[in-house]
Amino acid sequence: MSATDVKIDVKNLTVAYGDFVLMKNVSFEVKKGEIFIIMGTSGGGKSSLLRVLTGLVPPAAGKVIVDGVDFARAGAHEKDLIMRRCGILYQSGALFSSMTLGENIALPLQQYTDYSDSLINELVRLKLALVGLAGFEDFYPSEISGGMKKRAGLARALALDPEIVYFDEPSAGLDPISSKLLDDLILDINESLGTTIVVVTHELSSIFAIGGNSIFLDADAKGVTAYGNPKELLKNPPNEKIYEFLTRGDVKHAKRT
Repeated sequence: MSATDVKIDVKNLTVAYGDFVLMKNVSFEVKKGEIFIIMGTSGGGKSSLLRVLTGLVPPAAGKVIVDGVDFARAGAHEKDLIMRRCGILYQSGALFSSMTLGENIALPLQQYTDYSDSLINELVRLKLALVGLAGFEDFYPSEISGGMKKRAGLARALALDPEIVYFDEPSAGLDPISSKLLDDLILDINESLGTTIVVVTHELSSIFAIGGNSIFLDADAKGVTAYGNPKELLKNPPNEKIYEFLTRGDVKHAKRT
């Protein structure tokens, strides 16, 4: 893999809270345009790793290199430029309840661009249509379902045409049908826009449906104990714990997959 193929390069990362080390010596690469899964045992640090990747928490040691720049140690201006090329979909969607969906999506466009109101309104309609919510500009978050809130949150994450989109447990709180629709949407966005996507999830259906590459975080080992395509990891598991995770202890599931 050439350096130009790598979008995110994590090198010898240590995440700690005070004296408590959550993970250490974590290294992996995310290629441009791939869907990368962060999975693992409870307490392994999946969400904490995501916070480090998105710049919300500094690492105790190591590097997070985005497009050749050490994001964790970049200056304020350089870090801001990188963050503008990233979008984040939080578990709840994190929409502002007092604002309509259209106003939620318009907000980053108003803050970070000098676009006219008419162009912003056009882009809002386009982003909502992209996630299957055409015509919902004037609805408030309280007036739509949980799955629709996730899609509206994704529309806002896509407002500035990011090169990278991070997802924190996107299927959390969704029924199987809504979860499948969101997985399909993630695949469509990745394929049509070439967006690099990083997903924290423990949902097996999503892991196998969308994951092109992945890491497995083990709380006991305090780090990565498996790295590769989820389906390949299931076929040739490097350790018992990843096999148990990917089958939930169900051998029949492993055979079906």
